[in-house]
Amino acid sequence: MPKVSHPHRGSMQYWPRKRSRHSLARVRSWPIQAKAKMVGFIGYKAGMTHLQLVDNRPKSMTKGEVISFPATIIECPPMKVAGISFYKNKKKSTVILAEKLDQHLARNFNLPKKLNHKLEQITDFDDLRLLVHSQPKLLGIGVSKPKMIEVGLGGNKNEKLVYAKEILGKEIQVKDVFEGINAVDVHGTSKGKGFQGTVKRFGVPIRQHKAEKTKRGIATLGSWHPNRILFTVAQPGKMGYHSRTEFNKQILKIGQEGQDVTPAGGIIKYGVVSNSYLLLKGSVLGPPKRAVLLTLPIRPNYKIPKEAPEITVISK
Repeated sequence: MPKVSHPHRGSMQYWPRKRSRHSLARVRSWPIQAKAKMVGFIGYKAGMTHLQLVDNRPKSMTKGEVISFPATIIECPPMKVAGISFYKNKKKSTVILAEKLDQHLARNFNLPKKLNHKLEQITDFDDLRLLVHSQPKLLGIGVSKPKMIEVGLGGNKNEKLVYAKEILGKEIQVKDVFEGINAVDVHGTSKGKGFQGTVKRFGVPIRQHKAEKTKRGIATLGSWHPNRILFTVAQPGKMGYHSRTEFNKQILKIGQEGQDVTPAGGIIKYGVVSNSYLLLKGSVLGPPKRAVLLTLPIRPNYKIPKEAPEITVISK
């Protein structure tokens, strides 16, 4: 008789399989940058396209030839800096808001009416971050509620403070953050699949037609002892809508006009790209119109060429 093997069904790399609280992913660790500038930007997934480009990978068998690559379009309308968050002993101590805020912020967020602190009065702090928000009203996708998040800065704390004072209340373009960068980390939330069974959720094999009670289910919940159901047993439940991070997605192009990538009639399930955009190599998690957070790579892949390849054709 051959050896019977029953490997575990479902990956234990991500556990527990919990749904994300928000559609915009949370970042716990920001990359270190020597220059005083923002290390993250909020974009919106528009869709995918195909490119024909000149392969510039040094060890590739098709180096110098024109090859085809799939790419994802991330539309990046300018963000606004709404405030500065100061930290002391790894705890938030003070928040300074800009004098003029977007009207959509007051509708969707609880903002303080009076500010008890002034920027010149704050001297004792360990770190600071910028409180920024997106402007989906510039997209034309039927979304008006902005996404707000704290974004880390590069440089030491004195350089961060000088940079934060200059940019408070102003707009930031995506090229100001990723100009000269060859790759980014994409933090997003995957598609929600709803309530699914064990076959789709964990890849459990379908039982034969003579199986008792059900075919698309597991045969047993486990042994008698220990007299409880272990967490490793595949069971039905909600699937998808998980917070995930994709490391080192290569930037193929930073575009300024969306007409370059918008086909006739617009992108399916999205529309027309009318703002600055990024072309990222490969796919990006999440459905169209979902916000994703792009950050500088926290563990850069030095095999990615520093210069973006020459794009000859963008499929429309």
